[in-house]
Order: sequence, then C-alpha cells, then structure tokens
Amino acid sequence: MSLSENLLSTQARRQEVFTTTEAFTAIILAATASDGYISQQRADDISSALLRIKLFSGYSGETVAQMLDKLLGLLRRDGFNVLFNTAKESLPQNLRETSFAVATDLVLSDSVVSEEERSFLNDLHQALNIDTTTATKIVEIMTIKNQG
Repeated sequence: MSLSENLLSTQARRQEVFTTTEAFTAIILAATASDGYISQQRADDISSALLRIKLFSGYSGETVAQMLDKLLGLLRRDGFNVLFNTAKESLPQNLRETSFAVATDLVLSDSVVSEEERSFLNDLHQALNIDTTTATKIVEIMTIKNQG
C-alpha cells in the first residue's frame, strides 16, 4: 500500500456519520473556520445563530456548546477535509440551502471577508449542489442583512 493510499484509508476510517444537527453545525463551523482561525467570539456567534433555528429548538445552549466542542475536536484531530466531507455526506438535501444561508450570514457578519472565506463559500455551494442562481441570491440577501 502506498503512502497516499494509507493516508486516504486512515481518513476514511476516521470519518463517521453525523446526526442532522451535527452535520448542519459542522458546515457552519467549517465556513467560519475557513480562514484558518476561530475565536471564542465566533464559536459564541455560531451557538447563538444555531439556537435561533427551528432545527435546534429543543437544544440548550450547553448542548450546542458540547456539540461544537466535539466538532472542534474532530477538526483539530482529523482535519478540515474529514470534518467537511463527513458533514456534507450526512446533511439532508432539504437543509443544504439553509446551511449555506447561515454559513454565509456568519461569514459576512464580521464585515471582513477573507479570500479563503470567499473561496470556501463558492466551493460550499458547489459541494452542496446548490445552483449558482440560488447561491448568488443567498449571498446578496445576507450581504444586505449584514450592512446594517
């Protein structure tokens, strides 16, 4: 077995299946961490955003914080690609546009969009099979929302 096959095999073994809420959260986490940095404030912003979504209506702030800690641990241990690919495969089709909208909102909320974040959002809409017209509308709406 070659080194690359061994690495791919190891990554495949580490992947797990996420629950719907974990997959949704992981997509949001990946977007906000796409610039290589996630502060405690950004983690708090993610928690606040998630707690306003119907999908998380039965969750406490502590439960969301524990889920974020678990996903951050996976991100640190196995890397960005494992986290993202597991989330993408676990996320139901009916939540893909919603996760893209929330991810876009959080990326745009700090008024500074890095090239990495911009590139990630472009890749995200493609990875989630969201058509370009819909993705563009979401970005436009979230840009307007975050101007104020």
